[in-house]
Amino acid sequence: MKREIITTSDGSSSLFVPDLNETYHSTHGAINEGLHVFIKKGLEVKKLLNPVNILEIGFGTGLNALLTLKKCTEENFKVHYTGLEKYPVTSKELAAINFGTQLQSPADFTKLHECDWENDNIINNNFTLSKKQFDLIKDDLSGQFDLIYFDAFAPNKQPNMWSVEVFKKIQDSMNEGALLVTYCCQGQVRRNLIEVGFNVQKTDGPPGKREMLTATKL
Repeated sequence: MKREIITTSDGSSSLFVPDLNETYHSTHGAINEGLHVFIKKGLEVKKLLNPVNILEIGFGTGLNALLTLKKCTEENFKVHYTGLEKYPVTSKELAAINFGTQLQSPADFTKLHECDWENDNIINNNFTLSKKQFDLIKDDLSGQFDLIYFDAFAPNKQPNMWSVEVFKKIQDSMNEGALLVTYCCQGQVRRNLIEVGFNVQKTDGPPGKREMLTATKL
């Protein structure tokens, strides 16, 4: 997959995929988007569970993992983080991405990417990371998760990732009362989540986007 480094409006990096005409993060600000969608609307809601078992669909650049690592370390609660990624970012690409310096955590950013795939890695006393090279459509998903960061490419780019079948597979891996958060607010995505049985809510979106979705397993 060909990818190019770009800079978003808040000064943070992202990746652009020419074949899909799609970016990995909002062009209005990669870090701002991650903080709003996944930390404010997701982790802030579930952090009192301590530990929080998180699944990210689309580990990508590791931005959401880094934001989560910073949050749980600063506020002293525990997270077990599983990141699924079909096309891991290369070391050359990572060297050009500035999240570590932008968030004043270059060593943590490096550690997230240098640790082993397919194993549990203790990043610090608060954060354990498991990265898996995984095809969510084809592979079986197991686990008991409290919080899902759903960060796949947009539905018009990867429609199969937003299907009823995928959402059912994810829901089966979630604990009762678990929460899914996504930047997306497309009508068909909302209907697919409802069809699976989620309690779906619209809420205010990140910079440049009016709304996003949250979905709770009943």
